[in-house]
Amino acid sequence: MKPFQPEEVIVEQGSEASPIYRNLRRTLPDVPFRFVGEVSRRVGDGSSMTDPFGAAKKKLYLAKHKGEFFKKCPGSDGQVCCNYFVINFASNCPMDCSYCYLQEYLADNSELKVFSNVGDLIAEADQVLRKHRGMFFRVGTGEITDSLALEPFTGMVGELMPYFVEQPNVLLELKTKSDCVASLLDFDPKGRVVVSWSMNPQAVIDWDEADTASFSERLSAARRCQEAGYRLGFHFDPMIEYPGWEIDYRAMIEEVFATIDWKRLSWLSLGVLRNTPGLKRAMRERFPGTQLLTGEQVLCPDGKLRYFQPLRVEMYRKMVGWIRRAAPTVKIYLCMESKEVWQQVFGYAPACEKDLGNEMAPGAESAWL
Repeated sequence: MKPFQPEEVIVEQGSEASPIYRNLRRTLPDVPFRFVGEVSRRVGDGSSMTDPFGAAKKKLYLAKHKGEFFKKCPGSDGQVCCNYFVINFASNCPMDCSYCYLQEYLADNSELKVFSNVGDLIAEADQVLRKHRGMFFRVGTGEITDSLALEPFTGMVGELMPYFVEQPNVLLELKTKSDCVASLLDFDPKGRVVVSWSMNPQAVIDWDEADTASFSERLSAARRCQEAGYRLGFHFDPMIEYPGWEIDYRAMIEEVFATIDWKRLSWLSLGVLRNTPGLKRAMRERFPGTQLLTGEQVLCPDGKLRYFQPLRVEMYRKMVGWIRRAAPTVKIYLCMESKEVWQQVFGYAPACEKDLGNEMAPGAESAWL
């Protein structure tokens, strides 16, 4: 994977005392730094108004986050929720997947930002986790950024890890499409950190996941993390339907389980391509040649476009079958799918989001098929 390097680092006043600032100065000695009073909300960068969202990825902003860090994953109306929580330590992503929902979600706030006030993040998380010690939290950092793509420069994981590995009621998930795991190998995760990868066959990566690590690079990074004591997760999401998809996805599953020890997997998720009308417009403008605009989708009650339900069920059943042959009891869940689809794929649906969340707690017994 070619490492990302910003053209410029723009530092908001007051962020110079942050450990993230010190890390950026140390790891980006040849990149110019510019200091501003406040990072304002803008649409992209005037240097390339034909693609303001893409231009916004070329500079890195260091700013203080003024909102909440720790919150419940918004999920999708009418779909089974996996009881997931998120911590946002950055906004936007240096990678450029054609289907990325951030093209619509961050259209009016598209700067690539990392937040400097790490102490506030930890204090907010600590308040929630201490108040609810009897509750298990599965917390991810990859809602509006990639968890590790900026890690070689920011050292954010090194700032968060010492706190989270000591918390008895949390699993921290670092979700990525990168192979930037070198800094993780210096830590003892103490069973409290899951490193997970969004996985697709190399053909899909070549077509629609620009500036990400290759399939083999992701798998090699996963193996290194597992050998260092981390538990792993894999998200086969978004699954793309195209002629011959079954051959590619089955081969991908076989290679994954030939490389890693499935008994030390925390979970797997499955999800098909999901769009909205607004996201499709953004994709058409930025990636006019993508094949993802040609497939037939239907509008679902939550406002998202998906493949027809019978096709989704068929794709999930095939994936589950291939996975189960290699990993008979690994936990699998569906991302943003209805109870009806769960029932058709697994023969059951979680009674509620709390049940599903608790089934993914460390050591929990589950009825996953």
